[in-house]
Amino acid sequence: MNAHGPESHALPPALSHTELMLFQHLVEAETGIHLSMAKNALVANRLSRRLRELGLGSFAAYHAYVTTRGNEAEKVRMLDSLCTHETSFFRESRHFDLLREHVLPEWAAQGAQGRRPRSLRVWSAGCSTGEEPYSLAMTLLEAFPRESGWNLEIVATDLSTWAVQRAEEGLWSMERARTIPPHLLRKYMLRGVRSQDGLMMAGPEVRQPLRFARANLHVPATWPQGRFDIIFCRNVLIYFGAEARARVIQGLLERLPETGYFFLGHAESLIGITAAARSVSANVYTPRPGPAALSRE
Repeated sequence: MNAHGPESHALPPALSHTELMLFQHLVEAETGIHLSMAKNALVANRLSRRLRELGLGSFAAYHAYVTTRGNEAEKVRMLDSLCTHETSFFRESRHFDLLREHVLPEWAAQGAQGRRPRSLRVWSAGCSTGEEPYSLAMTLLEAFPRESGWNLEIVATDLSTWAVQRAEEGLWSMERARTIPPHLLRKYMLRGVRSQDGLMMAGPEVRQPLRFARANLHVPATWPQGRFDIIFCRNVLIYFGAEARARVIQGLLERLPETGYFFLGHAESLIGITAAARSVSANVYTPRPGPAALSRE
């Protein structure tokens, strides 16, 4: 995830090893995300603006401010600042090819035969600025257009409130359109004119199945309710500590039926983490029937 919120380019104050450890422990406790000690410059750069705005003289003082009881809004703002948002439309396109060529046609046939409900529910967990869920929406709408009578819902969540707001806005630079197939770009996106020249906006049809919310994968109580046919959680869990990653994966798999699909990013795998899913393609899994215990890495 690479497009992040605005930040100052002024030289940040020094962040000591001890101060970095304070934020390392806080972020992991709140989100499951592990900040390595190599992230010193990143943390200093992304948080230094708030130090200046609040008139605080050190990162230790900002940590004390963030952890003051009742200061949840600032804690959320801090987490927003530290989130990474590298994404693109149809990223890891083979996943969308699998849906388009195999999964969705099979489900369409089963729906036509009355062997499954004519509905589909998808969760984009870690949606960043929206490119992934809108790519999913375009893929699903091509397989199940409105006149097909299928009910489609795509729930898109992210830890970052800033990213969720950007995703719901559905407005990007035209440069982001490079990875959208031309026929889908013409069909589902609107080109900006006059004051919005150089921008594109998601059209009403592709917006219709989408629902956006903030969710913290480390805190299941914040997750969207119910079960899903497909869960995309790609390039998110690589930032988690091993125990937090295992817990989240178990919880996500429990939200899928045996016929569901779980998509991870190209650098992610369930090997050594769980026996509760079987691989069906690179970084794509389906839940195994029956209970299966997690194994620690």
